[in-house]
Amino acid sequence: MIKSKPKNEFSRNVLVLMTGSTIAQAIPVAISPILTRMYTPADFGVFGLFVAIVGFFSVVSSARYEQALLVPKDDEDAINILSLGLIINIAVSFVAFLIIFIFHKYISDLFDNKDIDTWLWFAPLTIFFMGLFNLLTYWNNRKKHYSNITNATIIKSVILATSQIILGTIKSGAFGLIGGQILSSVFSNMRLAKAIFNNKKLLKSISKSEMILQAKKYIDFPKYQAPHAMLNNLSSNFPTFVFSSIFNMGIVGFYSLATRIIFAPLGILSNASAKVYSQKVSELYNDGGDSYGFTIRFLKSLAKKIILPLSIMVLFAPTIFAFVFGQNWREAGVYTQILFPWIFLNLLVSTISFIPSLVGMQKKAFIISIVQLFLIVIALFTGGYYHSIYLALFLFSIANCLVLIYNMIWMVRAVR
Repeated sequence: MIKSKPKNEFSRNVLVLMTGSTIAQAIPVAISPILTRMYTPADFGVFGLFVAIVGFFSVVSSARYEQALLVPKDDEDAINILSLGLIINIAVSFVAFLIIFIFHKYISDLFDNKDIDTWLWFAPLTIFFMGLFNLLTYWNNRKKHYSNITNATIIKSVILATSQIILGTIKSGAFGLIGGQILSSVFSNMRLAKAIFNNKKLLKSISKSEMILQAKKYIDFPKYQAPHAMLNNLSSNFPTFVFSSIFNMGIVGFYSLATRIIFAPLGILSNASAKVYSQKVSELYNDGGDSYGFTIRFLKSLAKKIILPLSIMVLFAPTIFAFVFGQNWREAGVYTQILFPWIFLNLLVSTISFIPSLVGMQKKAFIISIVQLFLIVIALFTGGYYHSIYLALFLFSIANCLVLIYNMIWMVRAVR
């Protein structure tokens, strides 16, 4: 029996992105049983700390102007926003280098880990290429070049997996894990950039005056979205920072693997849906369509798709982690069970996180993110005070859930 084709453009676009994301996510998940036998929980902890540090900078390395790429109707305006974002990305990467140059010893002492000191010098380069990847992804999303996004995502994943295995056989420690991350960040932009450099006419429309004009027009993105994104990133990675200083790198490694494995398969659907949702809801909202009804239907459909596989995976998490990754990693499965409510809501609500940018309510989203970080700090340090990782994870999950539920309610109402 021949399966019918997707009935509409939205479904086709989600399918294209999901295909690439499935392959890209399946590769690191597939090699994880190899990596967990090559690297220790402490190695994964150092790797997780490096990713958290570069992620903190890269998420705002373009001052969030990449999200503004979806808003203007004319490509001439969008290409100037892209150019502006690229210049800011270079500047942020340079500032990161200066910070590391001056404070690298203090940073390694802060996290009570000397191994991270060497890798901090590679952070600025990684930040730049991760920021560039974000810019180019949003541009290709705007142009509906979903096949380019798919191919780039696969290339990034292949390089990451191959490098981590090869480098892991050459040298012990976190060298292979972090080295693979750096290489994948460098080489993942080539496919995405092709769509821009082939359009010479569009490149000629780039000018200093137009970049300044667009910078002022979409000033709310760096004004509210950038600090908001930093706070969101800090909220997500705060356990990594706290656990490395209060507990040990082994616990950071358990947490890192738990979140990586659980988000990978289900994140395929949510990430692909988020990209296409942001493009589609922008069209509906700008054209006076039923963006509210579309958002409600979208969330209901996504919730039905992720709740069952996530529940099954979480129910048997300790056994699954011990069998697949080795007995040393059973603890990571326990962490997954504790974090279940947060994981589910995070996967769901993250897909509509573009709404504040669309409706111009970045300020409100920013204020909420401040409250979220405050709650997370209390939760994690309470667990640290009692020296209980389980209590810290439980309170962290509850704090995030309260904020995510509130965010979902007000964002959906905002597009009514």
